[in-house]
Amino acid sequence: MKIGIISDTHGLLRTEVLKQLKDCDAIIHGGDINRQDILDQLENIAELYVVRGNNDKEWAEHLPLFLSIEFDGVRIFITHKKKDVPEDFSGFDLVVNGHTHRYEEKKINDTVFLNPGCCGPRKETQPITMAVLSVDNGKFSISKIDIKHH
Repeated sequence: MKIGIISDTHGLLRTEVLKQLKDCDAIIHGGDINRQDILDQLENIAELYVVRGNNDKEWAEHLPLFLSIEFDGVRIFITHKKKDVPEDFSGFDLVVNGHTHRYEEKKINDTVFLNPGCCGPRKETQPITMAVLSVDNGKFSISKIDIKHH
């Protein structure tokens, strides 16, 4: 199973990001979407799991602040801000968050923490990144995707 992981699109869904997502079985969006039409486009590609970010205002009040999902035995917690991760995250294999606009992948105890970075509007020299999660029978691997800026 292939899952695209993005965050902080801030109203911009890049063509390069869409190319990466087109073969995915599911998409996780870590918040700061900014517009409903972004979600509409993503839902036309694959099953979508999305949380509300701090910049997602009234239009997004129906979106949850966090989600707990499972793919083929891999338990995932999703939230926009890392500070909203529960103190006891031991029940999760992967924790996904956004907000900082910086790609980060690190292991704490037996849980991998992933921030896919920002794939929306670019600030100065900030890299444009996302991730692809491959899941198979309770095991997973993460691939960082660098998007070229033109």
